[in-house]
Amino acid sequence: MGVRSVLVTASGSAPTQPRDRRDAAAGGGVAAQLRISRGEFHVDVDLEVPQGQVVALLGPNGAGKTTVLHALAGLLRLTDGSIGLAGRVLDDPAHRRFVPAEQRHVGMVFQDYLLFPHLSALDNVAFGLRARGAGRGAARATATRWLERVGVLEHADSRPRQLSGGQAQRVALARALATEPGLLLLDEPLAALDAATRLEVRADLARHLREFGGSAVLVTHDPLDAMVIADRIIVLEQGRVVQDGLPAEVARAPRTDYVARLVGLNLLRGAGTGPMVALEAGGVLHVADPVDGPVLVAFPPTSVTLHRRHPEGSARNVWQGTIAGLEQHAHTVRAQVAAPGHPAVLADVTPSAVAELDLAVGAPVWLSFKATDTHVYPA
Repeated sequence: MGVRSVLVTASGSAPTQPRDRRDAAAGGGVAAQLRISRGEFHVDVDLEVPQGQVVALLGPNGAGKTTVLHALAGLLRLTDGSIGLAGRVLDDPAHRRFVPAEQRHVGMVFQDYLLFPHLSALDNVAFGLRARGAGRGAARATATRWLERVGVLEHADSRPRQLSGGQAQRVALARALATEPGLLLLDEPLAALDAATRLEVRADLARHLREFGGSAVLVTHDPLDAMVIADRIIVLEQGRVVQDGLPAEVARAPRTDYVARLVGLNLLRGAGTGPMVALEAGGVLHVADPVDGPVLVAFPPTSVTLHRRHPEGSARNVWQGTIAGLEQHAHTVRAQVAAPGHPAVLADVTPSAVAELDLAVGAPVWLSFKATDTHVYPA
């Protein structure tokens, strides 16, 4: 994808706080220490989400994203730790405190929306209000306002099966927001939409979440959803936080291979001495500025040029390898170049370059990229 460039905290290191982060406990947001054991899988995540902030949880399958969401919702009990929302303790195993899901001031939007099939859109939105004690007339009046706010009032009398995916998503969002929750949880809310609808609903969702006064946690696999919607991104891998910060910082300075692939960058590790980095995977890299000690080096595949002969020119990083894979990416082809004694590198080339260079899996190539195209930061 085209997102270039959150900073970041490696697991086990002190997190760098995003500039606009406030104290969640003092501001009425979420303050949680999530310790959850499910068989051999363990989640150990500290999470603070101030009021008015949207946090996106990214991570590969099995990273613990849904486990975190279900614990916050009250669908899963903590093994240890605690969850607090606006100063109210929702889960604290050490003190035998657990608030059931239906008694938490939490709204949730599921991937498949989970609208009641026998109720109209209006009555689906009114349901949560009625469950909290509102009268039928007041609940339907509030639901009407919310359907108008999310742009589907004309479908108030429609049943879920009569709604498109985008319309159902808006109804589900209105149902979650109508009760004015202190915490809104969204589990892959755009995953079931087609590409055209997703573009429109993503923009609408971002706008509604900016207007939402509580804390919001969004689980997604799509980095573009996270970049567009969230104020802050937290990346989970194997039940731990590996990166936490502002979207632009995460995209510019990934700290794991998963994040690098997600934002479309090459990521290499090594030890810097002056303008050189000795890479863990072998070889030496030239960088633009002097460095010292363990570093990460990121650079985009678009900066890598492929050649069939040893290249001429000013690029200082040059080595020989073979094409290990070719993959179509929109209007470009992404080539993976493997080389003995060097790390694998991704390069984006045009389809015409594939033809001109006669690129195929196993073909020998030279790759080159400039020192000025690299971004170096402490490991």
